[in-house]
Amino acid sequence: MTFKPLGGIKMFGLSRRKEKKNIELPFLCWQCEMSAPNGCGTHGEEKGVCGKTGTKARLQDLITYGLRGLAAYREHARELADLDNTEDRKRLLEIDDVIGESLYFTLTNVNFNFDEHIQQLMKIGQAGVKVMDLLSDLHVRALGLPQPTEVPQNRAEKAKGILVSGHNLLMLKKLLQRIEERGLSDKIYVYTHSEMLPAHGYPELKKYKNLKGNIGKAWFDQTEIFAKWKGTIVVNTNCIVPPEKSSKVNEYIDRLYTYKVVGVEGAKKIENDNFDPLIDHTLQLPDIEGFESNEKVKTGHHYLTVLDYYGEKILKAIKEGKLKRIWVIAGCDAPGRARNYFRELALAVPKDHLIITSSCGKFRFNDVDFGFIPGTDIPRYIDLGQCNDSNGAVHLAFTVAKALGIEDVNKLPVSIALMWMEQKAILILLALLSLGIKDIYIGPRAPQFLNEDIYNFLKETFNLKVISGDIYKDFGQELAA
Repeated sequence: MTFKPLGGIKMFGLSRRKEKKNIELPFLCWQCEMSAPNGCGTHGEEKGVCGKTGTKARLQDLITYGLRGLAAYREHARELADLDNTEDRKRLLEIDDVIGESLYFTLTNVNFNFDEHIQQLMKIGQAGVKVMDLLSDLHVRALGLPQPTEVPQNRAEKAKGILVSGHNLLMLKKLLQRIEERGLSDKIYVYTHSEMLPAHGYPELKKYKNLKGNIGKAWFDQTEIFAKWKGTIVVNTNCIVPPEKSSKVNEYIDRLYTYKVVGVEGAKKIENDNFDPLIDHTLQLPDIEGFESNEKVKTGHHYLTVLDYYGEKILKAIKEGKLKRIWVIAGCDAPGRARNYFRELALAVPKDHLIITSSCGKFRFNDVDFGFIPGTDIPRYIDLGQCNDSNGAVHLAFTVAKALGIEDVNKLPVSIALMWMEQKAILILLALLSLGIKDIYIGPRAPQFLNEDIYNFLKETFNLKVISGDIYKDFGQELAA
């Protein structure tokens, strides 16, 4: 399915947008020879030597941050793509063209037009939609369509163990294959951490019986979990914590392996997909002990799986009034109590409402048994997968809207609360905005690279809001319903 922005770029009415004058917009830019000493902005300048205002500088920051998220997903897609396949090459090239053009856009003395900065951001958002669709298609092609799965959580059998953290599912498959080739599947068990949890739903990964369960929650618990884990550890994408951040890293740095672009001082690098040193090291270490929980968590609800299993049932439940609202509570988790807001929100959602999630933010509440929509067999909690699977929520929304004859997807009874952490979350937000999705709450706080001018534009155009910290202040009417 291909999505287009609702009404196209013109819907934003950018020609009517006038940039505020005489407002302090602190920024720092030192990208060219003309820059003021120590950088334009360091002496309180409202604009750079080139004429770029603080607002334009921050919009260009937003462009580069969105591109970083786009590059991450593009890298994963490239690993899975078949370059002999014309369609794969075409889809990759469309993404590459946006990356190249957008980077060129941020060069010195290229563009000073506010509206065109917004249009470029929407191009990046559209590329984000395309790259997530491509990555989803390639994952399904390589690993099969995910199936709803209940996964043992924080329980490890007494055997040699490898703990894999990150997003790279293909790397996990290669590791499991190599363990099997060496006849060690009954000696080395493999576990997932953080964004690797959805791996358990894919048939081509589930078939390996030594893929046992999930350990830990979101990425930032790794210093505690990895220190307690006495086997080897692999981090195959972000996020990794360096020794400079926590002294606990030194307790496991000699057992830590990194993959491809991921690196940290003191860890070992997996080179050219040679997993033998990792496997040999694992065999030399003690059996895993100390993880004996009886918890379980659910995953495996790819959007195609949801449409196949529950599509007609969801439509029927909406028409009969049994399903009254859909919530998207998702995003990137980070340390701090402020994100308990999202758990509190999930727990307060009425019984006849459906919760859809993705990314590692789900670990704030995926230990809860939400049961089923009353009078149906539709689960109240659906985990679409990793952050790159966020496209699934959009597919579901557009499919439901079309089936119900609703032209504007924003008219659906949907509430969206997103936590953001880093650049991939920024790309996901740009993707949603490029599709014309409105009324999104983000938090716990707004990105610091936005300023009042940019935030007011997003608020006026998309009704984008920052969560207040009080779920009833933000969503009181929806929760009361």
